[in-house]
Amino acid sequence: MALSKLNFNSLNLTPVAGKGIGFDSGADDLEASFSGGSMVFIKKLTASNSANLTFLNGSSSVVLDSTYKEYVFVVNNIHPITDNVNTYVNFTTDGTNYNATKTTTFFRAFHDEADNTAVVAYVDAQDLAQSTAGQNIGWAIGNGNDECSCVVLRLFNPASTTFVKHFTARVADYAASNGIGDRFVAGYCNTTSAVTGVQFQMSSGNIDSGTITLYGIN
Repeated sequence: MALSKLNFNSLNLTPVAGKGIGFDSGADDLEASFSGGSMVFIKKLTASNSANLTFLNGSSSVVLDSTYKEYVFVVNNIHPITDNVNTYVNFTTDGTNYNATKTTTFFRAFHDEADNTAVVAYVDAQDLAQSTAGQNIGWAIGNGNDECSCVVLRLFNPASTTFVKHFTARVADYAASNGIGDRFVAGYCNTTSAVTGVQFQMSSGNIDSGTITLYGIN
């Protein structure tokens, strides 16, 4: 039977993020736990008939600066007051105006409960070209008691004063037309100023319920 060789530090044997056990340079034992990357909780906001949910650096213990090179926003079961609305995200560089200039791309897959509609398409009406408008990250969400949207949005190196600020979003919506929408969004804030805040809101009406949790990635 052939033996497989493993490189030093090639195993992570513990379930705790950032902890592991690896081989040392000797041939007869393992080294102590070593540090790795981790997902660090920063702030959780809960909607309750809210006009928006806003994360602003330095406000209410929010960290959105050079501490991390990547930030992740987990949008969990956002439920709108109004039927058939979109969720929008926008960014600020001055802490007040959420109007960063953005260029983005947007495509989707959709399938309804009646099995009548199945679509995979680029949606040019939902992308932006050097626009200060909010970017759609949740499309035609229903307001039925069981309808909502979930999103994972990643923002890369917002504190950079050299590069534009890239972001991506992966979205699952329970649409007002009773189907599942799978959305893919990517774009950049076309500014070399640091992005210091991120705001989420509906295209019409308030956010009835749901949470958004911010993490930093080591």
